[in-house]
Amino acid sequence: MAWQSAVCLDPAEFALGAVRDGHVRAGDVVAISGMGAIGLMCVQIARLAGAACIIAVDPLPIRREAATRCGADVVVNSLETDAALAIRQLSDDRGADVGIDYSGHRLALQQALRGIALGGNVVCGIAPGWMDAGLDLGAEAHLNTPNIIFSRAFTEPVRDHPRWSHRRIVETCFDWLVSGKITGVSIVDPIAPSDTLIDEYPKFVTDPGHNVKLGVRH
Repeated sequence: MAWQSAVCLDPAEFALGAVRDGHVRAGDVVAISGMGAIGLMCVQIARLAGAACIIAVDPLPIRREAATRCGADVVVNSLETDAALAIRQLSDDRGADVGIDYSGHRLALQQALRGIALGGNVVCGIAPGWMDAGLDLGAEAHLNTPNIIFSRAFTEPVRDHPRWSHRRIVETCFDWLVSGKITGVSIVDPIAPSDTLIDEYPKFVTDPGHNVKLGVRH
């Protein structure tokens, strides 16, 4: 496989866990927030699961561009657009059948709760830090009556135990990477020469708009 795919086994396993925990089914509208490596793998795996429309939400241009390369049908700039409203407009006002958040940001989770269809699944994939005040679990969230699902692919037993395990998730992702059903080629960006790593690596924290998943070429 391409080396970029090999280094994306870890994000792929978390993405598969989130898509499975969210019960993405054929024909679903799926909204995914946070186009880091895991979110981008969610885009690809949701497509494999049969999603009819995949909406990628992220404030950073470089990550929205990566989402398009990974197969998202629509990308939404959450800084300039009411993402929840956009999700509803793109789904004939029903809302997303499944929302997956891999941003870890309170506002993204709020948008997922507002943009979910009646009785839909909202998957919290990332383990965020302490969230500040303001998450509204009343109003739209209460009226949409979503199922809020916390997903961690490596927590044993997984939700589909005993048929599924963390090992089966990893082996499935490995097979898909080898076969090219999912890929890391569109995710690893930028690729920096090793002698520039001392300058490039800090940008992952200080300038997130500069990168998606940093690769190093020796």
